[in-house]
Amino acid sequence: MTEDLLRELELLREFGFTHLDIHGTPALAGRPAEAGAPDLLDEFRQIVIACEKCRLSKSRTQVVYGVGNPNADLMFVGEAPGRDEDIQGEPFVGRAGQLLTDIIKAMHLTRDDVYIANVVKCRPPENRNPEQDELDACRPHIRRQVEIIQPRVIVTLGRFALQSLTEKAFAISDVRGKWLDYNGIRLMPTYHPAYLLRTPSAKKEVWEDMKKVMAELER
Repeated sequence: MTEDLLRELELLREFGFTHLDIHGTPALAGRPAEAGAPDLLDEFRQIVIACEKCRLSKSRTQVVYGVGNPNADLMFVGEAPGRDEDIQGEPFVGRAGQLLTDIIKAMHLTRDDVYIANVVKCRPPENRNPEQDELDACRPHIRRQVEIIQPRVIVTLGRFALQSLTEKAFAISDVRGKWLDYNGIRLMPTYHPAYLLRTPSAKKEVWEDMKKVMAELER
């Protein structure tokens, strides 16, 4: 048994698994490649990396645009880059990012199967919460990415991701695990992986949310 498999089994146990269904239907990785989506994302990247609409452009190392499958069925939307993301230019690469990667693997997917982005593309100083004008300035960017990718399911990670994308004052504790609609796309709000690092007991709730996502993708 490999180290990676042992790690995945341990994670699944933390998420509340008591047994594995090894004959289940595989999760869907993404739609067949659609002409234009990769090019559109690349073209839009050039617009985003030149953005100077808010104060965060003055302190960033680089814009953290997004990574993954341009034709993904599943899109994860987080809040804002941290230090590691600001340095590497890729979302979710620190400790919280590793936990998200583990969650994706537990769903029988990889980071290359899904698309991962943030509602804010530049790191707030000292990893503070993004401010309202920063969220407002960056909102068109994440909405355009969703428009290009057209995922079947969006998972928002944390309060700021949910509220900024939808422009509604949802409390994450009230709507977590409940299906919402975003322009005809199924949206599942759940806790941010950084919250799970502070509150490991919440992992079971997130895994319940991910099981709903997997069932929706397999429908």
